[in-house]
Amino acid sequence: MSEFEEAVLAVLRSLAKGEIVTYGEVAELAGYPGRARAVGRILAISPDDLPWWRVVGAGGVLRSPDPALQAQLLDEESRIERLKRRPGSPPPAERQDPQPG
Repeated sequence: MSEFEEAVLAVLRSLAKGEIVTYGEVAELAGYPGRARAVGRILAISPDDLPWWRVVGAGGVLRSPDPALQAQLLDEESRIERLKRRPGSPPPAERQDPQPG
């Protein structure tokens, strides 16, 4: 497996439930900006236990081989995350890198 493939899979594993990113954002987070199409090829052969459904095309377009399943999985995750929050509580904070210390 190449360093790029490993980096992409690591980004996928780091995505929180309900977090949605584009193929281009995955490429950037992996340290390879401009490789969005290559991210798509990696997702096509990635293990099923990785959250492939959290990656969408530019503009939020569902580009997986099964867009209906992708939409269903995204909807279920967002519904679960909404149920976890108590009424009146603020939405979860944006993902932040851990602070050293």
